[in-house]
Amino acid sequence: MRYRRLAATIVVVLLLGLVGTVAGPGWNPRPLGHTIVPETADTAIGSDALTPPVGTFEVHRQVVDVRVEDGVSVKATIASPVGARGLRPGVVFMHGAGTATHENFADITTDLASAGIVTLVPDKRTDTYTTRDRNYVAMAADYLDSLEVLRRWPGVDPGRVGVYGESEGAMSAPIAAAHNPDVAFVVLVSAPVLPIREQGAFAADTYLREVGVPDRLLRAIPRLVGGQFPGGGFEYFDFDVSPYQQRMRQPVLLVYGTADASMPIVQGAERLLADLAAAHNDQYTIRYYHGANHGIRVDGQLAPHFTEDLARWVQGLPDTASAEPRVAGAEPVQQFRAGPVANPRWYASGDMIVLTLVAGFGLLVLGLLAWAGGQLPRLWGRPASTTAPPVGRYTLALALATVATWVIFVAYLAGVADLALNYRTNALFVQGGWIAVQAVGILAATMLVLTVTAAWRQARARRGSVVMGRVGWLAVACTVLGCVVLLLSAAYWGVYPAVP
Repeated sequence: MRYRRLAATIVVVLLLGLVGTVAGPGWNPRPLGHTIVPETADTAIGSDALTPPVGTFEVHRQVVDVRVEDGVSVKATIASPVGARGLRPGVVFMHGAGTATHENFADITTDLASAGIVTLVPDKRTDTYTTRDRNYVAMAADYLDSLEVLRRWPGVDPGRVGVYGESEGAMSAPIAAAHNPDVAFVVLVSAPVLPIREQGAFAADTYLREVGVPDRLLRAIPRLVGGQFPGGGFEYFDFDVSPYQQRMRQPVLLVYGTADASMPIVQGAERLLADLAAAHNDQYTIRYYHGANHGIRVDGQLAPHFTEDLARWVQGLPDTASAEPRVAGAEPVQQFRAGPVANPRWYASGDMIVLTLVAGFGLLVLGLLAWAGGQLPRLWGRPASTTAPPVGRYTLALALATVATWVIFVAYLAGVADLALNYRTNALFVQGGWIAVQAVGILAATMLVLTVTAAWRQARARRGSVVMGRVGWLAVACTVLGCVVLLLSAAYWGVYPAVP
């Protein structure tokens, strides 16, 4: 009998592993297999144009109100060079993801203003920007209102005002450039270029591989990122900026840090070049800064020469628009290709993700309530409707092991996410934690076999309905069914060993 239970447990674990393998899309990104080779490691901007270097002027800051779409006003900080002669070029900054204010980009705008460039950093609107809903076209329209303010600012040359889009801001910058020819130039820094869903899956894969998670866990990437999200929204995940880039006629400066694991730093440049070629635009400059992260920083400081190169490129236009070297800096490395993400099936997408978990835990609660209801007759001195040993003990152990599987799994995922987002590794936690998750999951599968076996034997002996009572059977049935739902869900997310 013991060996039969062991064999049954192995079969159940293998079945759960098989469910995890076939129930959702797999994940097997293709190696990129090539890179972009810079012409030189020196990032200095070419051309014979004479431009003031960073540090030439004192900087004056002023906070103003900018009226954007829908009559909303936002704060903006304008940084100007003190004592600079003639009309100066200007740059409007577009924020990356998250809430941001006019106080952002202070170190970059200080350097640019000290070189003779007037900068404007507006607040990001929060009334039209949420985690669930974002409209890059509307955001571009708001930034264009800021552009008009800067074009009319005293001392600014209205024909030399462009935009600086960082990260998510690089999704709105091409839209603004395509819609308004008054945008004189475009600076794209750490640009996703690809749709956020593709870039997000790429980033998750890169981060998780750097942390060292088991390959089994990588399968969760398309199952989470590829489908709809509970509650709807997130349509901006599939926004494609390429059609707007294919309409850009302005000079473009593309900047990446070679240590930016979140962006496809080779594919992004290649896609941009292809889009500019479609626009018959050969005015591009690409720079890769060695060891710089997503914010173009090394050890918390701006990458060496970044703002000097940026200031010279902006001030030297149009001479610097096509100046050699066109591609310079450190050689970028991108191991895998970013691409379309497979969609999960209906039962694991959108609200079904939450409904499955709610149903599973709800059945556990219902089983607990049924057991508690079976004890009520004791209050009046009558026999309780209870579960017979060992069914009751096994059922309780099954419920506890199943809940523990999910608690430990979620805690493990939170720990891995913390390591990834903070660029740290911990082999003991990553490997040991995964072993713990699978061990508890296998324990839950074992208790499922023991519970079902004991209940089956009780029923076949024709004593179950008498000893346990209908309420007792209801408690067992709800608990077992709830645990099956939760264990199948855990299998879908990769808890059980993979079956080839």
